[in-house]
Amino acid sequence: MSILSTTLARVKPSPTIAVTTLAAELKAAGRDVIGLGAGEPDFDTPDNIKAAARAAIDAGKTKYTAPDGIPELKQAICDKFARENGLSYTPKQISVGSGGKQILYNALMATLNPGDEVIIPAPYWVSYPDMVLLAGGEPVVVECGLETGFKMTPEQLEAAITPKTKWLIFNSPSNPTGAGYARDELKALTDVLMRHPQVWVMSDDMYEHLVFDDFTFTTPAQVEPGLYDRTLTCNGVSKAYAMTGWRIGYAGGPEELIGAMRKIQSQSTSNPCTISQWAAVEALNGPQDFLAENKAIFQRRRDLVVGMLNAAEGIACPVPEGAFYVYPSIAGCIGKTSKGGTKIETDEDFSRALLEETGVAVVFGAAFGLSPNFRVSYATSDAALTEACTRIQAFCADLR
Repeated sequence: MSILSTTLARVKPSPTIAVTTLAAELKAAGRDVIGLGAGEPDFDTPDNIKAAARAAIDAGKTKYTAPDGIPELKQAICDKFARENGLSYTPKQISVGSGGKQILYNALMATLNPGDEVIIPAPYWVSYPDMVLLAGGEPVVVECGLETGFKMTPEQLEAAITPKTKWLIFNSPSNPTGAGYARDELKALTDVLMRHPQVWVMSDDMYEHLVFDDFTFTTPAQVEPGLYDRTLTCNGVSKAYAMTGWRIGYAGGPEELIGAMRKIQSQSTSNPCTISQWAAVEALNGPQDFLAENKAIFQRRRDLVVGMLNAAEGIACPVPEGAFYVYPSIAGCIGKTSKGGTKIETDEDFSRALLEETGVAVVFGAAFGLSPNFRVSYATSDAALTEACTRIQAFCADLR
């Protein structure tokens, strides 16, 4: 008899981590590999944030803290929500976790009962459905294709809601597509939610500061104040502040929910890394000028990648509103055979052959719930992106 739980059998390992690991192994074995799978900025953490961490160490701020964050960080988060999102929270309404993923997981663990449904628009971040399953809920996946810009329509949301629906997980700009909902598009969704008072909103705003052109970021509770009491507004310092490894995520929401999340965290990990918390205080309170500089670099890379991928045979790549991903369709490649002899029947076939034959690592679309596509993270150098896209073009040109 196996010692493993039946719950574990419902979930799968993260495909994005698997691709990144495989690329690293091939590179260590001497292969010329360009990894476009990792969802993290290639920029270094800003110097003022690193200095704040060193100062915390030197000051002996290395002890346990409250399970869900130090008062200084909670206040900095309240100030951030007020300053940037027009949302008023008190420190009692703030939860700080070891990364954004823990925040989402705690909320689901604290609220889901067996049979509760969670609406997840696809393409989705790979962890959403599996976290719902681990928490005992049922993911309800709504496919949002290229024809709607990878965005869920009000009609799709209305059709997906049942008496068992407890949450909508909302992510804009999106991982993996970079699709962002304009204010009027978001208002159309919140109008639906106002008709269904049992449905809560989990808004994952991790890519808030990475939006391009004339796109303006908004979040659900900001667009529809009537949803404030049933919205968990989630964010973190990982992407915007190039602090992925520091592991600090946070959320604002109703006190009852935040208290339940605190209880979960107090019996699992307890407090996030103390030094990282003090670094995050500086990230939120300190200079923000580098955000615009980094955004300009990402927008340039986006335009480079979109242009080169659209020049590849069989690939159609829409222009995303934000984040640092593109999610091209490979519908024109399906049914063909690669130069190395692989029959391309799925996007996983495409991604595996691409890695084996050209050394370019991407994540196949099925991992995100919508095929036939693949995800490229353009959070790497212009030179690496140019070389990778050149290899992709050659790979597609050789398909027969």
